[in-house]
Amino acid sequence: MKWIVIMLAGVMAMPLWAQDMQAELAQIQQRWAQIQYQLPKDDKEKAFGALAKDAETFVADYPGRAEPLIWQGIVLSTYAGAKGGLGALGLVKEARASLESALKIDPEALDGSAYTSLGSLYYQVPGWPLGFGDDGKARKYLQKSLAINPEGIDANYFFGDFLLDQGEPQRARIYLEKVLAAPGRPGREVADQGRRAEAQARLNNL
Repeated sequence: MKWIVIMLAGVMAMPLWAQDMQAELAQIQQRWAQIQYQLPKDDKEKAFGALAKDAETFVADYPGRAEPLIWQGIVLSTYAGAKGGLGALGLVKEARASLESALKIDPEALDGSAYTSLGSLYYQVPGWPLGFGDDGKARKYLQKSLAINPEGIDANYFFGDFLLDQGEPQRARIYLEKVLAAPGRPGREVADQGRRAEAQARLNNL
């Protein structure tokens, strides 16, 4: 009975279905971080492929929720990065569709992560005729993510990385330094450590 609402100390607690969703979300987030930051490069494609199937099931289990769609988009986009080549283009299109669906449901879910991930796709994917890359859209989405979560690790990292890509290293430094100073996320320690290392590596090259 997932829809039963439990009572604790006379206060209505989170519905059991929501607790289940948060637990599944945490598992996908943690597995993603392990693959992204701890697995050897040659093992990532297969591992992300398996995680993409789990993310698809997660979306099916919680229709109408933005959070599973956001993480499906994240998993598919990093799976595409691990796969590389023309075979990755279909995956990034699927990732974009998942993230756009999440925005229609709740643009502020997970601190605006759909905007962050869409922005990162738009500056990293090739432009026409191969892909849908668009630096103008990237800037717009990344700025929206920062407006929602100005101190966020990912929001600052991707905007800083985007500015480097745009030839704006001094502005990029501001955002990359904010990554190092951003508060940690409970349960996301591996992801936080990995993202800070990426930010530091870019700062070291400035």
